[in-house]
Amino acid sequence: MSTEQTILKQAREEFVTQWGAIGTQWGINRTMAQIHALLMTASDPVSTDEVMAALEISRGNAHTNLKELVAWGLVRVVAKKGDRKDFFEAEKDVWQIFTIIARERKKREIDPALAILNKCAEETKGIRTPEGQAFYQQMKQLEEFVSFASSISNRVASMKHGYAVQLAAKILG
Repeated sequence: MSTEQTILKQAREEFVTQWGAIGTQWGINRTMAQIHALLMTASDPVSTDEVMAALEISRGNAHTNLKELVAWGLVRVVAKKGDRKDFFEAEKDVWQIFTIIARERKKREIDPALAILNKCAEETKGIRTPEGQAFYQQMKQLEEFVSFASSISNRVASMKHGYAVQLAAKILG
């Protein structure tokens, strides 16, 4: 193996490891994030066996996480002519990755939070005690803020990459 190949292999392994750690902070499990990183940096589609070998994980773990990545839309199944195995490739467009993750996090985190806030506000709307009114107001404020943040996220995710970058430059500049 050449020096360049060794450096590339080490850098890729470091990225896969760190992407796994970062992924846990985004609400996905470490293995799912590591598989995503492995596929994102692969030059060719990768089989389940290759994922298992690279990450030293079980077939069940690889299969479950690949299935979830496909469900999210971050990974697609690819068929290779003459081979009966499934191969997987990741979405590589960074803006697409961002919009997919934003959509999935909204579905899994923001929407349920909004539902809880709305339910708590509705259930306490008629309470006239100072404590009840304070609770109701807090729920409404949280609901309005989370709803606003969700709307902004939806708006940004629906923009074309170039326009979103221009808008961000205006806001931050």
